[in-house]
Amino acid sequence: MEQVIPIEQRIKEVLANDTLFQVIQGTPNEQHFLSEPYLLELIEKKYYSTPEVASWFDVTDAQLRYYIKPFEEYLFDDQATNPTTATLIRLDFKAILKLRMILLLKDEYRVRGLRQLLRINEDGHIIQKRPSPSTEIATPDDIEYKLNAMSQALEQIMKTGLFKMEQNEETQQMQLTINQDFLEQKIKAIPLETSQKLEKIQTITKNLEQENTELRKMVEGMMASNKEDIAIRIREKSIEQTVLNRLQNEAVQQYTQQKKPLFQKLFRSAQIEIDKKRYISAYIEEHYSKQLTLALHEYHKQSLEYDDQQNVPS
Repeated sequence: MEQVIPIEQRIKEVLANDTLFQVIQGTPNEQHFLSEPYLLELIEKKYYSTPEVASWFDVTDAQLRYYIKPFEEYLFDDQATNPTTATLIRLDFKAILKLRMILLLKDEYRVRGLRQLLRINEDGHIIQKRPSPSTEIATPDDIEYKLNAMSQALEQIMKTGLFKMEQNEETQQMQLTINQDFLEQKIKAIPLETSQKLEKIQTITKNLEQENTELRKMVEGMMASNKEDIAIRIREKSIEQTVLNRLQNEAVQQYTQQKKPLFQKLFRSAQIEIDKKRYISAYIEEHYSKQLTLALHEYHKQSLEYDDQQNVPS
């Protein structure tokens, strides 16, 4: 006898590496996405028409097609056997799940934001990610771009020979300093230079030193700010997950108290499980925003109090 896999488990297997599924995980959207009634009718190896799918999602066929068009490559990846034609669109199990996530996230991200998340270019093709070493926390693209530009600029400066890297005796950190020996050699090698030109060279040197100092401060400030922002976001994400888990446990307890044991034993079925998930989803949707706001307010309040204590002169 063929083993029946629960629909929720199968969805998580199919969408394990999906970008949009990773976005909704740990949010109220995930509970809603995994507990919708249409999932009871969905057959994995069957294709469905857009009017039928539109009726499940409470939208018109035209609205559904509007959100299919910009994401065709994402929805129909590797589907050489898909019976979709120029006029007739057929959606399979995975495409329907992906399309549902697009509709759940459209108000928050809009079409443009979703295309950026999925790395879809103006031609509608998905841009493949370049392999890169994995890190615990990914550096934001704009910060990485700026750091790469600064690194290239620093490399070009070092090639001139006018600067060198030395270790600061007090901080034990590497810093960029003027190569006095190199500078003196170049000055001596200049035949019969006038005092005016030498003064100009000295002025340029001072400007370079100042620019180097400003560059170093900018990099240090950027890195410090980036670390602080990442730490705050990690803490806020942890608070969001804590609130979500607490509300989910509360909902499960309330739902269990409402159902008699005998009723559960006699009528346990897929429909009961769907009802439970819908109850949990509704409970979280009702309380999540307020509870999260209170928790984040308390966190930031404690952070400000801690900063004030640190700034009090001893």
